[in-house]
Amino acid sequence: MLEHPVFWTFCGVVGAYLLLDLGVFHKQAHSLTLRQAAGQSLLIVLIALGFGVLVYTQKGINATLEYYSAYIMEYALSMDNIFVILLIMRYFSIEPQYYHKVLFWGVIGAMVMRGIFIFAGVLLVRQFHWVLYIFGGFLVWAGIRNLFKKEEGPPDLSKNPILRLLTRYLRITTAPHQGRFVIRRGDKRFFTLLALALLMVELTDLVFAVDSIPAAFAITQDDEVLFSSNILAVMGLRSMFFLLAAVIQRFWALEYGISLVLIGIGLKMFQDLVGLHIGPEVSLIFILSTLSFSVLLSLIIRRER
Repeated sequence: MLEHPVFWTFCGVVGAYLLLDLGVFHKQAHSLTLRQAAGQSLLIVLIALGFGVLVYTQKGINATLEYYSAYIMEYALSMDNIFVILLIMRYFSIEPQYYHKVLFWGVIGAMVMRGIFIFAGVLLVRQFHWVLYIFGGFLVWAGIRNLFKKEEGPPDLSKNPILRLLTRYLRITTAPHQGRFVIRRGDKRFFTLLALALLMVELTDLVFAVDSIPAAFAITQDDEVLFSSNILAVMGLRSMFFLLAAVIQRFWALEYGISLVLIGIGLKMFQDLVGLHIGPEVSLIFILSTLSFSVLLSLIIRRER
């Protein structure tokens, strides 16, 4: 993999975008306008779509279809992540001009964690192919669980055991952070609420990755396709945070669509056992049509959440 141009091109593209994001778009902390958020979101989506063209030139049509399927799947699965991140920001009273700083470093952490998960998973699957059946069973179970789960209110972060653990063992200050994760008082360093928010965002992404990584493996086992589609989807969603946070609750049917997709691609992992072959184009059509119908249904039938 390390000798393949797709991997190094991906690293170069992502590195250039992150430098542009930090050094130009957000050189100074500020709240994004709707136009700025839309422009930056469109840029990362175009980068992700354009990267699929490179995958096509290097790996062919099947790998390209798998890339786009995994990208869309990760995008959909991470939608609820947007809502949880917004709750975290509000719980810690993070000012809007510092949202981007938390999200930016959250993406860096997500890239590292998901990279470890993906490459470890690829090695595991190559050594023990039957692990895919475990992933498939987990996805079917997760889809059925989400399909029939009861409506719940937003999580109460004050009762979160991880947050309680962090506040117990870390030196925390509620003093104004002014955009800093750590401040010094005398000869001691204290973590600010901004740092706590970042840690909770990272842990939230870790939880969501438990569903999304096996889902990606259901579509492809190509490590480059897995990693690039996953990371670009996460980056895109973080960029769209400012747009989606206000409207995400409107798409109530999306959760049901995601559940059906999880069940469908989970069952796909058992195709070898029954002598079937479901091509990547079928997976892409299934994912797109199911999610599109869910969004359309949400727009036609309004429902309070």
